[in-house]
Amino acid sequence: MLFDLDGTLIDSVRLILDSYHHTLEVHGLPPRSDAHWLAGLGTPLRVQFREWSADPEQLDAMVLTYREYNFRHHDHRIAPYPGVVDMMHQLRAQGVRTGLVTSKNREGAWRGLRVAALDETFDVVIGADDVTEPKPHPEPVETALKALRATPGEAVFVGDSVHDMASGRAAGVATAAVLWGPFTRGDLEGTTPDHWLERPSDLIPLVVG
Repeated sequence: MLFDLDGTLIDSVRLILDSYHHTLEVHGLPPRSDAHWLAGLGTPLRVQFREWSADPEQLDAMVLTYREYNFRHHDHRIAPYPGVVDMMHQLRAQGVRTGLVTSKNREGAWRGLRVAALDETFDVVIGADDVTEPKPHPEPVETALKALRATPGEAVFVGDSVHDMASGRAAGVATAAVLWGPFTRGDLEGTTPDHWLERPSDLIPLVVG
């Protein structure tokens, strides 16, 4: 089982949006709406910020501003979605191998897992700094499969965004779209996920049924 992090396992979306707004304000750039940032949710920071600059130094400065704000507020503003921790422990009790596939860097991903008490439920964590091509490219999912010594046919990628679904589809794994995150069925139905999950417990029958 492969999972996205933000919007799938942990409720961090408001903090992410506020971090983007803060970054533009600090750098004197015109504000963007929540909807603008949500459209890119699930892609790396440099992908989100390249609209404003192709200069690596400027992008580095924006990423640093974002991360400073995000990390300062992170631990008291994120939490696992209801039912997620129980679901992960049920999977582990059944011997299911688990991998995290996120567009955060590895350090930030592990921090989120620790705060949410999920760090002991994952065998593998693949972050943006572990791949050359981020989601929606298949490389992150393929990298997780390789680390888990798993084949696409035995894996499911669980995520909340169109980028998650596209990455999983391109890697040849089954996809499961969660509906407890920031996106609706209408937002995701164009990606034709193999499974729809209304609540975390809906995942259990897919793997132990």
